[in-house]
Amino acid sequence: MQLGKAVRSASKWGDWAFGSVSMAFNFTVAIDQYDYELGDWASVSGLNVTWQTTEYFSGDTWNHPLLLPGVPKYQKIKLSRAACPDSQVVQQWLTETSLRNEPLSGAVALVNSFGVQTVTWELREFFPAAWGIGEFNAGQGKVALETLELVHTGFLDDDFSPGDLDSQLPGF
Repeated sequence: MQLGKAVRSASKWGDWAFGSVSMAFNFTVAIDQYDYELGDWASVSGLNVTWQTTEYFSGDTWNHPLLLPGVPKYQKIKLSRAACPDSQVVQQWLTETSLRNEPLSGAVALVNSFGVQTVTWELREFFPAAWGIGEFNAGQGKVALETLELVHTGFLDDDFSPGDLDSQLPGF
């Protein structure tokens, strides 16, 4: 998935100087409804997946368990940035999502200092779980931080029907 305005081509100098190292500059979030480009974010956490393993013991190999991976479990993704004009777009998207509760698909992309996407995680069936903005206090002179949490069903390309396992696995 290409992420709109954040995509620019890298210069040859940038490729030579940095190679394929992905230094974090910012993260861009886009959803499949192009009316709502959620913009650039300074911090992203929760791009994690875990598998709870299961041990299976058969009768003839009692001292050698078979370990099987469980169903993947994805964490909530937490985005944060300074409040900005894109925060209004997020508010419009939250309003629309509250009215029509439909999971969407989209992507989070790591964008380097040249504006080039270096890694992209395509999210399936995500929707907002929480939104907030930090305390407003003019006396402290701090930046107002916006946070958005997303729940999703995954970013790995591992969708398959259990009855169709042979056609989904390589080599079968």
